Amino acid sequence: MYDQKVDLEKIKTIRKKNGISLERMSNLLGYSSPNGYFYLESGKSKFPAEKLAIVSTVLGVPIENLFFKQKVTKMETNESGEVI
Repeated sequence: MYDQKVDLEKIKTIRKKNGISLERMSNLLGYSSPNGYFYLESGKSKFPAEKLAIVSTVLGVPIENLFFKQKVTKMETNESGEVI
């Protein structure tokens, strides 16, 4: 089983490669200061789907490319639902 997570490092790398500053990205997402976007990119705040869609458009990459898959270990349970 896999869990998909936003690849914050990839977003940051693509943003920098495209020469887009924190200030510019913040403005494009409607924040009044660079901190709004910085908190998203640094993982201090969760990326809302609407903001992630805008980021993918600004960066010129499909939104699915902004995620990575993380393998999740499934826990075994007994008949009563207790983890064993």
